[in-house]
Amino acid sequence: MARSIISTPSAPAAIGPYSQAVKVGNQVFLSGQIGLDPVSMELVEGIEAQAVRVFENLKAVAEAAGTSFAEVAKITIYLTDLANFGVVNEVMTRYFAEPYPARATVGVRELPRGALVEADLTIVLD
Repeated sequence: MARSIISTPSAPAAIGPYSQAVKVGNQVFLSGQIGLDPVSMELVEGIEAQAVRVFENLKAVAEAAGTSFAEVAKITIYLTDLANFGVVNEVMTRYFAEPYPARATVGVRELPRGALVEADLTIVLD
């Protein structure tokens, strides 16, 4: 199966040896996004602002792949403090409607650049 690389300047450039997303067949795998502003490449401040920026970054990559959050099958969220679970849940409801995608939330010790939240997506295209 052929694979294609998805990239957009509307989301932060990769800060390591990876692509923003890879499309294989009818699936699109979006790399993890943290709360980096795509213009300044600086981390926004606070858990709510970072969560919003994460979803905006993921949305930009999904749109570059020709799709939307309506097609998301699975999301994985990484939090450095699980006390922020409720805030991230509330922000997520601004971007996703029922029926919600499958999801895992993982508590981690650290994230790149001192981020508080990161998320990645798997999209299955119709």
